[in-house]
Amino acid sequence: MSEHSHETNRAPNWIVLMRPRSPNEAHRASTPLELFFDLVFVVAIAQAGYALHHSLAEGHILQAVISYFAVFFAIWWGWMNFTWFASAYDCGDVPYRLAVFVQLTGALIVAAGVQRAFEHGDYTIVVVGYVVMRLSLVALYIRAARSDPPRRAGSIRYAVGVTACQAGWIMILPFQGTWFHPLVFVALGIIELLVPIWGERATEHTFHMGHIAERYGLFTIIVLGESVLSTSFGIQSTMEAGEFSADLIGILAGGLLILFSMWWFYFDSPMTHLLTSMKKVFSWGYGHLFVFASAAAVGAGLAVEIDHALHHAEIGNFASGSTVAVPVSIYIIVLWALHVQPQTTPRFQMVLVPIMTILILLTPFTNQAALWTGILLVTLLVIKLVSKHRESVRG
Repeated sequence: MSEHSHETNRAPNWIVLMRPRSPNEAHRASTPLELFFDLVFVVAIAQAGYALHHSLAEGHILQAVISYFAVFFAIWWGWMNFTWFASAYDCGDVPYRLAVFVQLTGALIVAAGVQRAFEHGDYTIVVVGYVVMRLSLVALYIRAARSDPPRRAGSIRYAVGVTACQAGWIMILPFQGTWFHPLVFVALGIIELLVPIWGERATEHTFHMGHIAERYGLFTIIVLGESVLSTSFGIQSTMEAGEFSADLIGILAGGLLILFSMWWFYFDSPMTHLLTSMKKVFSWGYGHLFVFASAAAVGAGLAVEIDHALHHAEIGNFASGSTVAVPVSIYIIVLWALHVQPQTTPRFQMVLVPIMTILILLTPFTNQAALWTGILLVTLLVIKLVSKHRESVRG
């Protein structure tokens, strides 16, 4: 697409043709509307992290994990689908912006239902918000099908598949609390994941991989920011309690080391070169569910650790330490799996991350899981940086 046609497509008119944007467009950056979209989704993520923190601290481990994953899946999938659609069809006219606002309204409805989902296992409000988000995306895909004939088949598949899934979510609401509900929930979740694969097999859309990598990076920063906020609240609770014990200082120091290291690991190398085929794109994009969910869960885990040190939690030392060690381990091992390239990665680094992950999972057996986890992450980071420096010197 020429620069002239791109500018016409982006003109702030009342309504324009939703033409596909060029996947080779230079300097493609996130738009103010996309950044606003991320900001609103922070509210839902914050609610999920808050609910996870309190459920874990109260000892409802299994229910907390199930509820958190279910809610976070809704948040992540709504964000991800719009992000990829906007990469291909961001025309920015009035109908497009209004459709995005509808999706944001759905995200806020999801956020409003998080507490009820955790406390009572009632996902009605979450499902209503999710359906609002998804049906708005269906309208956008129908519009894309009309405006972009070469990719009409794929867009129609998206619209049909997403609509069918939403009907499924609504139909299983009456079965909440029965053995039937979780099984169908998992089945519908898998079908949701298959819809984009089905759509792209008909006609591949013009996704801009550089733009996608930037969008994922920005969302990672937002999710890590939620964990930073949880740590900040923990520091505030400590100051209000007036109990600056060695355990609390260790948790806070370890928390900072963990969060700083997590950021560094994610942004240590460019990711655009990893998105070279649709197979790699799907595995990379879908794998980020665990990257985002674990990053947000780390903040909740650190808050639980602080509650435990202040004797406000109803779980033991091992369980409280696991609320930090487990999500950090998931974050590190999934990020390693997404980014590792056997052809170019040094052999010792192929085993270094799995070994460190195992060591992190053992930290709950100590009295300072957060501190030792932070130390292990920094050690891993230093080893990788030294290795990278030596490789550059040899090269």
